[in-house]
Amino acid sequence: MVLSKPVSWFLVLFGVWSWFIWPNFLRNIWGDPRSFDDGAQPFLLVHLVLVVVSLVLGTAIAVIGVRGLRGLRGSARRPGGH
Repeated sequence: MVLSKPVSWFLVLFGVWSWFIWPNFLRNIWGDPRSFDDGAQPFLLVHLVLVVVSLVLGTAIAVIGVRGLRGLRGSARRPGGH
């Protein structure tokens, strides 16, 4: 499957956006008084899992976008590439 240039860039930007949004979200959750009361609370643990999964998926999506861009660059060099 070949991704178009706009789709590839969208995926890369989505991944970058994830790395701007989720760490800030985690910082806010970490400072919330509901996060700690004699140790980590389910409130913190649930949000921590959400952040980790979102960062992993965001990274994977960005990698797909980068691979799409690299594939387009490679196909332009080949005879008959689009």
